Amino acid sequence: MSKPTDLVQGTLDLLLLRVLSLEPMHGWAIAQRIRQMSNEQLRVGQSALYPALHKLEQQGWIEAQWAASENNRRAKYYKLTAAGRKALKAETAEWERLSSAISLIVKPA
Repeated sequence: MSKPTDLVQGTLDLLLLRVLSLEPMHGWAIAQRIRQMSNEQLRVGQSALYPALHKLEQQGWIEAQWAASENNRRAKYYKLTAAGRKALKAETAEWERLSSAISLIVKPA
C-alpha cells in the first residue's frame, strides 16, 4: 500500500513548476513549500528533488543562479523560464485530464 507522502510518478515536475511559478527559490525552500501547500501530505526528499531540478534546468524550463539565502548562506535559486511557464500550462492540463479519468474509475457511481 502506498503512503500519503509517495508522489505519483511524473507529478514531481508539475509540482516543481507550480511552486517556482510563485517566486524564485532554493531547493530546501521548494521542498518546504510543497509540504506546506499540501497540508503536510507531500514530502520531497533531496534524492528526488535535485535530480528533478537538474532535469528541468536541462529542458530549459527553469534556470538557476547562486545567491545568498535568508540566513546568508550561498544557495542555488531556481526560477521559471518562459518555456517553463508554457510547460506548466501543458502539464497542468494533462494532470487535470488524467486525474479526472482516474476519478471516474475510483469514485463510486
